[in-house]
Amino acid sequence: MRKDSSDHAPLDEEYLRMHTLGELTPLSAPIRLVDYDPAWPHQFAEEAHRIRSVLGDRVIRIEHVGSTAVPGLSAKPILDIVLVVTDSAQEAKYAADLERISYRLRIREPGWYEHRMFQGPEESVNLHIFSAGCPEVDRMLAFRDWLRTSPDDCEWYARSKRDLAQQLWKYTQNYADAKTAVIAEILARAQRENFLQNKKARNLLA
Repeated sequence: MRKDSSDHAPLDEEYLRMHTLGELTPLSAPIRLVDYDPAWPHQFAEEAHRIRSVLGDRVIRIEHVGSTAVPGLSAKPILDIVLVVTDSAQEAKYAADLERISYRLRIREPGWYEHRMFQGPEESVNLHIFSAGCPEVDRMLAFRDWLRTSPDDCEWYARSKRDLAQQLWKYTQNYADAKTAVIAEILARAQRENFLQNKKARNLLA
């Protein structure tokens, strides 16, 4: 079982099969990364509007995350969206409405923050659903925000992804798991920098 995002152990095939709804399909081609597309924020806004239109005030928060949310960063041409609801374990309160707008449940992970992942129309969106207060949401947003403001780490992450994309992977999740150590190092640096900046600000106010 996966513990949290600081656990760098890759997910094995048994875990993937246990938590994937429908067929677990191996990759038939290498991971494809494309240059940043300025249309991605607009696509996110459109999907966020569609999701809000069926869920209404059940949406506590909806955010564009992942590489497509970082201007200038190459990415797989699939949007990652994080949706925060009151309790992601209560699928009956949102799943049927998402299905009405062509989202289908693909991953259910009760042991990892009750994470649910729906694929959007034409598999162009991965919608990650978590409960309010989930620390994974904060981690995803912190990583996105840091890459948006740190050109050096953004470029290092891009190089790391390009290198990994050239390797052969059985499943997309294997590629994602291979990035976790780099992500953890970048987040640790972001936390140190933010701590130093906050300390400096407190000293100025003292």
